[in-house]
Amino acid sequence: MADRPSTPLLDTVHTPADLRALPRTELRQVADELRAEVIDAVSVTGGHLGSALGVIELTVALHAVFDTPHDRIIWDVGHQAYPHKILTGRRERIRTLRQKNGLSGFTRRAESEYDPFGAGHSSTSISAGLGMAVASELQGVPRNVVAVIGDGAMSAGMAYEAMNNAGAMDARLIVILNDNDMSIAPPTGALSAYLARLVSGPVYRGTREAAKNFVSKLPPFLHEPARRTEEFARSFFTGGTLFEELGFYYVGPIDGHNLDHLLPILDNVREAAEGPILIHIVTKKGKGYAPAEDADDKYHGVSKFNVVTGAQAKAVSNAPSYTNVFAESLIQEANDDPRIVAINAAMPSGTGLDKFGEVHPTRVFDVGIAEQHAVTFAAGLASEGMKPFCAIYSTFLQRAYDQVVHDVAIQHLPVRFAIDRAGFVGADGPTHAGNYDSAYLGVIPGMVHMAAADEAELRHMVATAAAYDNGPIAFRYPRGEGLGVDMPARGQVLPIGKGRIVRQGATIAILSYGTRLGEVLAAADKLAALGLNPTIADARFLKPLDEELVARLASTHDVLLTTEEGAIGGFGSHVATFLASNGLLDGKLRFRPLMIPDRFDEHSTQADMYAAAGLDRAGIVATALTTLGYDEAAMAAALGQIS
Repeated sequence: MADRPSTPLLDTVHTPADLRALPRTELRQVADELRAEVIDAVSVTGGHLGSALGVIELTVALHAVFDTPHDRIIWDVGHQAYPHKILTGRRERIRTLRQKNGLSGFTRRAESEYDPFGAGHSSTSISAGLGMAVASELQGVPRNVVAVIGDGAMSAGMAYEAMNNAGAMDARLIVILNDNDMSIAPPTGALSAYLARLVSGPVYRGTREAAKNFVSKLPPFLHEPARRTEEFARSFFTGGTLFEELGFYYVGPIDGHNLDHLLPILDNVREAAEGPILIHIVTKKGKGYAPAEDADDKYHGVSKFNVVTGAQAKAVSNAPSYTNVFAESLIQEANDDPRIVAINAAMPSGTGLDKFGEVHPTRVFDVGIAEQHAVTFAAGLASEGMKPFCAIYSTFLQRAYDQVVHDVAIQHLPVRFAIDRAGFVGADGPTHAGNYDSAYLGVIPGMVHMAAADEAELRHMVATAAAYDNGPIAFRYPRGEGLGVDMPARGQVLPIGKGRIVRQGATIAILSYGTRLGEVLAAADKLAALGLNPTIADARFLKPLDEELVARLASTHDVLLTTEEGAIGGFGSHVATFLASNGLLDGKLRFRPLMIPDRFDEHSTQADMYAAAGLDRAGIVATALTTLGYDEAAMAAALGQIS
């Protein structure tokens, strides 16, 4: 505790009501202490730092002006909500952030009444806020609803769909556009702040309404010229024509770090009786912490770090990360094939395509947070003979499912899907878990679906995807480092739909799909110590399934287990369907699929999550013995022998 920053004023704030009880002259000190607390807390746990520091003043101002939790504040994505959590009764737990049994790294309805809507993916806040605003109106509950959305999230079409709907409904909704990167229209100092305050105030709005009433009495042919004159006069100074066209009353841009500007403007819009309002604030990611300001990309998400130096504590591994192996392998393929291009959706460094861009800058495309567009853009490229690699996290590819089916698969277009963060992702929890792509892609006709067992296999799968031109093909790989296997200098093209035997044995066969293979081999060693020598196979392909391999394993073993880093409906379900359809379950074979359980698992370490799912070596051994018929006593004796 002695090393923590001194926060005497923040120490008195346990809920937003305490904040609203303070003189507004003291809110600047609260913000300064809150910034110090966020920096110190995230240095202990890791997490999303830059975005949280960028909204310190905004968070203080929102809770000082609005009557939360009665009034609703919705934080888009949610990783900018750490200051909000501290001010809303969760400060004592803030150093459990993203830890097992600790606070979520995102907003969670189950965590606090101050989190009215959960968010891990971006661009949902305006839609959710509109729903809340309409519900409040229908129920006769007077309430302010505020949606805070970052400029990056405004690259997603869903945000504009929601704004278009809100404007057409004339709904009572406040949207705050946090402009921290795109710099749509930088503030111009005191004049900009004065104008924003002026146009948000009751005098201007009252005058504007009077003018509207006057115009309504003019001949109809003068209505449109009058409207355009008023809009032009205001946008000449303040901008915002796009948002006005969508039906929003635009205020801004204003300095999002200046409480003297934020507070009166929020006071004004709180009292406004008219429809949707958009407040455009300009902030800086990492504000107030020099290392984060100087490298906002590296401090967007951080591991534990030294507050004084900013140095992050990252574990040293001898094995390369799967993301880096993908990037380096794709660069190799692109060096020899000018038709290869790469696409990501606002995640260049997360997918490794920043490295690809350094080598092939004209052949990499960041489309923003627009996964639907990314997939159809890739389809367009493929239709003209290019070889697009669409690199998107498993959890984010869910947002483009219709495009995968309608625009890619039905047209048999050879789009290559590089699916990063497959399986459990650890601290980011259920919103980011990549558990479902095997199921949701595996049902699409003509889709090839592969999973890398290790980093060498991933290199082969990149080469295989580059060579494949007969339709869509996907390959998945997890977050983190590889297994430390020997790496080939260049990937080899794999025969489509063919797996491999890794270890030959008897009685038990374990067919692995993905990087559980390392745990499967460790489990095989433990079973061997009991006199059981299982056959281990790497499926490589979910679709097309290596039916010959599955049939051979099923007909020559008493027990067949499958393992995968995916949910029900994935690899094990495809194997079970084949076995049942071909009468291979009618004899002595006992089949058990091991998969991620049918539930949403809370954040923890990846290792703990796989252990809880029974997908670590201990769980695999236990399933094998249970399936062989070991009773409780025999199981305990066997496990004691090999522990």
